[in-house]
Amino acid sequence: MTQQDKRPRSWEVTNGPERAPARAMLRAVGFSEEDFGKPQVAVASSWNEVTPCNYPLDKLAALAKEGVRQGDAVPIEFTTIAVSDGIAMGHEVMRASLVSREVIADSVETVMHAERMDALVGIAGCDKSEPAMLMAMARLNLPSVYLYGGTILPGQYKGKDITIQDVFEAVGAHAQGNLSDAELHEIECAACPTTGSCAGMYTANTMAAIGEAIGMSLPGSASPPAVDYRREVAARESGRAAAALVAADIKPRDIMTKDAFENAIAVSMACAGSTNMVLHLLAIAHEADVELELDDFDRIARKVPHLVDVRPAGRYVMTDLDRVGGVQVVMAELLEAGLLHGDCMTVTGKTVAENLAELDPAKPDGDVVHPMTDPIHPWGGTVVLRGSLAPDGCVMKAAGAEGTVFRGRARPFDSEEEAFKAVLDGRISKGDIIVIRNEGPVGAPGMPEMLATTAAVAGAGLGADVALITDGRFSGATKGFSVGHVAPEAVNGGPIAFVREGDTIVLDVDNRRLDLEVSEEEMTARREGWTPREPRYTRGVLAKYAKLVSSASKGAVTS
Repeated sequence: MTQQDKRPRSWEVTNGPERAPARAMLRAVGFSEEDFGKPQVAVASSWNEVTPCNYPLDKLAALAKEGVRQGDAVPIEFTTIAVSDGIAMGHEVMRASLVSREVIADSVETVMHAERMDALVGIAGCDKSEPAMLMAMARLNLPSVYLYGGTILPGQYKGKDITIQDVFEAVGAHAQGNLSDAELHEIECAACPTTGSCAGMYTANTMAAIGEAIGMSLPGSASPPAVDYRREVAARESGRAAAALVAADIKPRDIMTKDAFENAIAVSMACAGSTNMVLHLLAIAHEADVELELDDFDRIARKVPHLVDVRPAGRYVMTDLDRVGGVQVVMAELLEAGLLHGDCMTVTGKTVAENLAELDPAKPDGDVVHPMTDPIHPWGGTVVLRGSLAPDGCVMKAAGAEGTVFRGRARPFDSEEEAFKAVLDGRISKGDIIVIRNEGPVGAPGMPEMLATTAAVAGAGLGADVALITDGRFSGATKGFSVGHVAPEAVNGGPIAFVREGDTIVLDVDNRRLDLEVSEEEMTARREGWTPREPRYTRGVLAKYAKLVSSASKGAVTS
């Protein structure tokens, strides 16, 4: 093997007399003479002090670098940004959250392109940094391994496990006078006892499970908590694996095939994962040049049952799933049932089936993870709906709802802030369907999450009696009759823009329908003279995003 074969790209900046300036710069950051002949592996993380999800990633990056060295390659570390959804939730700054996914992917691509590194270990811990790393890997198509930072431990309040979801719901209960100031403060102080990502099967843990299912993470690395020593082992082994992938010439697009995406969807459906996974998998598939559509999600949801009893749709948290064997238990159960493609390649250089055979995971315990013979629901956690209110589709976490049909009167609001205030003020009643519009990828811009409002509804005791529909998104911690990603969005003239107070809306999960019971003649009349709202931002990153972003039904991508 020639030096150039061993170093697919880095030779461009290290070989020959004309590259002496580049070598001089690299010597200043620690390169030895021998290092110039070795592959260069980037270790990129979204470490910061903004959020507990990303706070421990610098330590994992250091361990990943050790692993790269053990694999006879040279590690080069850099970092990127991350936004805390939990801190941003419910106010103006939430508009930056989904935008950050694109910024992270673009920044990783930029450094990898500019510095000509041969491979990548991408380390992330929160809702947007995780899919962003996978998007960058698919886009670059260089040997890559994805490493998750790990889940937070649940807090304890009055003898029960609590998570950040409980804090948001406590706000609603407090507003209704059902919780005292002291009780709210106690819950606030107890909910986040360690570093790590939010504890339920919210977006971060859903994307971690997807990292394993799609084959880009080492087997068994999704479920251990952030504070568990297994995280350190996984970090070191991820570095070694990335170096080995260079030698084996295995790239992300060899791994992230259509079958691999179907595996990712199947595992998420079985886990009742976050509806955000639809948006993120569409975006990752776009970068991998894989044809994936909304209908693929519903097709798989119809045949893959809901097996994992985790929040927000169930009782347990990610550490409980880890306690009974982790994501691999779910994958093995699906593989045995013929619902997983076992021949898909992974970052180990082995197939999904080979990895599972080697790990030999435990059987479902019947409590946290149900067997195929006793599913929690016979269908997957997320469904795709279409109808007169969402011609291009929308998504709903059916596993977290109180039923499959809801018929109610529309209560339209032009922003989440307006709707949230209406809930806190007691202006929402049983039978209402809150419609929040102008919160889509373009209209918001940035498609903010509506957890503050859905949690306030739940905290007010209306979770079974009120529905919420939006062209924005929902947090993975959302439950109840919550329908998001409505497309086309309001600012693009979608039907949601023309919903009026008191209109009848019918949500029918069984028939996968979301309909506005208004005649076509009336809708035509409402459209006459309509003009979209003026952009909220006319300069800066949010304005650029609004000009470039696609529909939610296409993954809200900008490339």
